[in-house]
Amino acid sequence: MVKSGDAPTGRRAMASVETMISEVTFTEAAAHRVAALMQEEGRDDLMLRVYVNGGGCSGFQYGFSFEADAQEDDLRVVRDGVVLLIDPVSLQYLRHAEIDYSSDATGEQFIIRNPNAVTTCGCGSSFTV
Repeated sequence: MVKSGDAPTGRRAMASVETMISEVTFTEAAAHRVAALMQEEGRDDLMLRVYVNGGGCSGFQYGFSFEADAQEDDLRVVRDGVVLLIDPVSLQYLRHAEIDYSSDATGEQFIIRNPNAVTTCGCGSSFTV
């Protein structure tokens, strides 16, 4: 695993990053919703960024944003031509997580199923590790 502050070097470090990327699941439903949102905006150059930062009622919170440019150290997960971006710091909290999308009678939302979360708030947007 590439730790914060470690500079990835050589083939071995790249293999660690690739392993971590494959451990994040970006579902078909989420990718299709992102594609639909991009189409609504008339932008095919956008990527969905998922990130973790401090705050929320449980300690950490998830965030989503659309971006046209990726950072050099961003990890990319591609599903059906849609790109999901995760920065290295957030990835340590999102390892083995599933990024999904749900639309039902209660509403529409992106959902993160995170096995690293020990507790979550009622709305599911913040968590504790």
